[in-house]
Amino acid sequence: MKFHHLALAAAVAASLHGRLAADIIVPGANGSDGALTITNNTVIDLSLAPTGVWNTNTAASSPNFRRGTYDPAKWAVVFKYSSVSIRSNATVTFKNHPSRAPVVWLVSSNVVIETGSALVLSGQDSHLTVRATLAEPGPGGFRGGAEYLGQNAGSGPGFGPGGGDSGGYNLDWPGRSAGHGAPASYWATPGVYGNPSLLPLVGGAGGGGAFRGDGSGGGGAGGGAILIAAQSSVMIRGSIQSNGGRGIARDGFWDGRGNGSGGGIRLVAEVVQGGGTVEAMGGANWNSGGAGRLRVERVSTDGAMTFNPPSPSVVPLQSGDTAMLWVPDSGPSVRVVSIGGKTAPSDPRAEFGATGADISLAQTATVAVVVETTNVEDASKVKVRMVPRANGQLVEKDAVLSQVVSNSPKVIRWTVDMPVNGGYAAIQARVIRP
Repeated sequence: MKFHHLALAAAVAASLHGRLAADIIVPGANGSDGALTITNNTVIDLSLAPTGVWNTNTAASSPNFRRGTYDPAKWAVVFKYSSVSIRSNATVTFKNHPSRAPVVWLVSSNVVIETGSALVLSGQDSHLTVRATLAEPGPGGFRGGAEYLGQNAGSGPGFGPGGGDSGGYNLDWPGRSAGHGAPASYWATPGVYGNPSLLPLVGGAGGGGAFRGDGSGGGGAGGGAILIAAQSSVMIRGSIQSNGGRGIARDGFWDGRGNGSGGGIRLVAEVVQGGGTVEAMGGANWNSGGAGRLRVERVSTDGAMTFNPPSPSVVPLQSGDTAMLWVPDSGPSVRVVSIGGKTAPSDPRAEFGATGADISLAQTATVAVVVETTNVEDASKVKVRMVPRANGQLVEKDAVLSQVVSNSPKVIRWTVDMPVNGGYAAIQARVIRP
């Protein structure tokens, strides 16, 4: 997917409450969630976030105070802290929101991640205890594929735009690893997606499950995605980790299951400093998952941080600049309008039966999928991917332009016929612009 690169709007460097006149401006960073201070290992439960508009403030007396806000239009769980301090030897992890949305921290002053501490959004390794369980991604990432469970439950592909294909139904094939900012190292379905700006914010894809003798196993999940935007500084002495999960085999070998790809980490601040580590690598087995994406936007840097992958996208800012948090309204967008004539939900969950299907279809050979793009050129490629929960391999096809709805803004509808398998499947659309 290609989206507009980051643009910066000039802003008056006036003195504002909670920030210096020289700092950058982060929209919504008003400190209304108070200070986040972590001294022990902590799990932040994103499932508790109420649904609302991202820049709405929650009163300190509310039971939802400091739980964040899930904005489905932005697909993000947003927190507005006055400061963040993760003390030495403390690890912060996340429990996913049901939408598996990424995390956004808008901070009115400083963020400090101390030596020995870690902010972790990595995807899970494949499960060996509960065979039918899909590996869970970090927030903003995608699940790993199902392992082979017998003749009626063949393995499944990994989820997400760069998900790795499965090892096939009742075949002695390895599962493919996932790509993201880079392709997987081996057995990869071509899976590079996203863009260096991390607009929109998105994490890593899942690796495919496999059947390989007695060594069946599911795919590792993708690393998550986070935006940390601080008006003053981001100090990293410890680490931020958003790595893909490993596909693990039941026979102890490492060469047959797909690995998840690395996620996305975007840092925006007046100063980015410290000697810590920021990493978003693929699950590291024999057929490693692809690396994720790292983005740093700052006025200045201080210190020598380690980045993995080693060449993050770096954008210089000027003091007083306003950070761009989201794809602008005039930017490109894509959505699935309908599947088999049934309207797609605006906030799909793909829970595969845990809370009911997003859309239920009668058994048929193929089904028409209608996709709508806005501010996207006619010459673009619109790709639709069907990923079964199990018992099959992924199918990705190019949709065909079927209707120009309007020219200002440019709204186009595209259609494609996709195969239908029994059971659950996920449908996802993406755009490659010329």
